[in-house]
Amino acid sequence: MGVTLPYSLSNVEWSAGGFTAKGNDLSLHNSLMYGAKFGYYFDSMKWLGVETEVFNSTPHVKQQDRTIAGEPLGTGPGVNLRVLTWAPVNIVVRHQMGAFEPYAGVGLGVFFSRLSAEDFSSSSTDVGLNTQLGLRYRVTTNLALFGEWKFNHANLSHTNFAGSGIDVSANYNAHNLVFGVAYHF
Repeated sequence: MGVTLPYSLSNVEWSAGGFTAKGNDLSLHNSLMYGAKFGYYFDSMKWLGVETEVFNSTPHVKQQDRTIAGEPLGTGPGVNLRVLTWAPVNIVVRHQMGAFEPYAGVGLGVFFSRLSAEDFSSSSTDVGLNTQLGLRYRVTTNLALFGEWKFNHANLSHTNFAGSGIDVSANYNAHNLVFGVAYHF
């Protein structure tokens, strides 16, 4: 459980019929996030592990002024944005210091995003980057508390935005501050 602190959607490009134009960055709301992860550390190399994780957030696009190719379009309504991130494989390194265990990881992220409003919705699946840096504290042999920072990056591409026939793509970058409970088998 935690919070997603996204940057604005950046490098926004609108395209239709072979014509592409740059738009202004689109500000996003902060969001609660939740998820789960499963991992395994190797017996022969206790400092090295792999994990998979999935987490969800809703950093909706704020109501704001919009431009395309430098031309003002006026104030656009807010748009719902849901991002479900799946990291199929993170490579994780750790250092065991008694009850404390700092760790870091990096892996591929698969970003399932959905833009929606009253009269339209658009879904996209895009590949990007998932990183993490954390500290785990073992309360017992099997139970630990952890806190971590994650960074995500992907280029989200949606077709037929708002039913207009216009496609949009933008860079999604977000910090995630996460706290949780871990059970060790």
